[in-house]
Amino acid sequence: MCGIIGIVKPKDNVVLDLYDGLLMLQHRGQDSAGMVSFDGKKFRDQRGFGLVKDAFTQEGIQKLTGRFGLGHCRYTTCGSFDVLDEAQPFFVNAPLGIFLIHNGNLTNTEELQERVQQKYRRHLRTDSDTEVMLNVFADKIHQVMKHNPEVGNKEALFKATEKLMKRVQGAYSIITIVDGAGMFAFRDPYGIRPLVLGKKETTKGTEWIFASEDVAIKTLGFEVVRDVAPGEAILIDYNGEMYAHQCVPGKLYPCIFEYVYLARPDTMINKISVYKTRLRLGSSLAKQIEPLLEKLEIDSIIPVPDSGRPLALQMSQDLGIKYREGLVKNRYIGRTFIMPGQAERQKSIRQKLNPIELEFRNRNILLVDDSIVRGNTMKQIIELCRKAGAKKVYVASGAPPVINPDVYGVDIPTRAELIANNLTIDEVRKVIGADELFYQTVPDLIEAARVGNPEVDGFHTGVFDGHYPTPEVDEELLRKVEFSGRGTQKSNKIPFPQISSSN
Repeated sequence: MCGIIGIVKPKDNVVLDLYDGLLMLQHRGQDSAGMVSFDGKKFRDQRGFGLVKDAFTQEGIQKLTGRFGLGHCRYTTCGSFDVLDEAQPFFVNAPLGIFLIHNGNLTNTEELQERVQQKYRRHLRTDSDTEVMLNVFADKIHQVMKHNPEVGNKEALFKATEKLMKRVQGAYSIITIVDGAGMFAFRDPYGIRPLVLGKKETTKGTEWIFASEDVAIKTLGFEVVRDVAPGEAILIDYNGEMYAHQCVPGKLYPCIFEYVYLARPDTMINKISVYKTRLRLGSSLAKQIEPLLEKLEIDSIIPVPDSGRPLALQMSQDLGIKYREGLVKNRYIGRTFIMPGQAERQKSIRQKLNPIELEFRNRNILLVDDSIVRGNTMKQIIELCRKAGAKKVYVASGAPPVINPDVYGVDIPTRAELIANNLTIDEVRKVIGADELFYQTVPDLIEAARVGNPEVDGFHTGVFDGHYPTPEVDEELLRKVEFSGRGTQKSNKIPFPQISSSN
């Protein structure tokens, strides 16, 4: 899971808009950030570790001149998080000259790596699947141009992408700048990761933008045009003309985690409101709890900030129980998913959340969070609540039990680390120390999102129920991913860059 953005202007430099757009996508990745600009003749790029505000120098930004630009903020799920060579964008100088950014994860990376090195005779400098994608893309363009010398750059890009989509497996939303063609973007045939197109009419001409979430598009004053369709490619040429081509038949199976906690609540993805989805998740949890109200005697509903808030608000309304902010977050502590070791993560959690004791003393409280993955964070939060004087601590999770790893760009750990993988709900409750535990059901989760767009073909819910949308994902592949330690062991991060995730 990363944040990607691409902007085309008729005349002006794009770098300031790129920078501001990346700030709007910062929640999607904090390991590193990178930008590249293109003036029609020369590429200029800069990368750095950490947050967007720390990754770029003023001097470096001033050098990024050009009316085409790409920006990326990285959340590592493939390769190493502490190697700057793996920070995007990636570049190849032939054919044409291409810079590329990627959000997602490929599922046949090893096969493609071998093909790139042995058959295509291309050298790979990193372990990143993005570098593999770039070289496959470049080779497909080379093949098309070699066998069709008269083909134009636009046609070559579309034909190459058709070939790529038949070869590459997994999740990918891609934005590129191609010398001699323009800005070129495409999305995998299942639309697992988001990619949105926007535009702005100015006195100087039409400006175009691609971004992971429409919050970046709207904040910069662009109008949302539509989501890039699954299996579709779009070219914005040097003249600002837009060309779209359906490379392969597509079906829409977006990752449902985007709606639970990955995306910002003020985002629309695939015509589905993230905020409204979270409200509906709160309502479905309320229906589970309502028959037990007399027994539980809940005094107040308290969210784990921030992502548990919409669910808790809706549950309060539906159940007629007062809503309270009982946990105060220190916004100057780094997000716990970035902390390198478990001891540091636990220390950071203690520093980050502080209870308002008057909201807990002698009360039965219902804690609402977006998810429970490892269970370590929730266990500590429950301990905080009890020390603050809570009589009973009930817990509601906006997501169902997480029992399988993710293979499409969310760094969910091995099944052995997932608290719900080998335990019943009651056993999980005992481990985390809750008096009662309520999980979202998979059908209710799907319904909460589908209401926003009934035309969606389905959702990626594999981590909950084993139903992965791409056909290559089977038990053998899942075991291979777990044994490879992809992302998790290399960076030792807690997954999910949402401040309140109970991982």
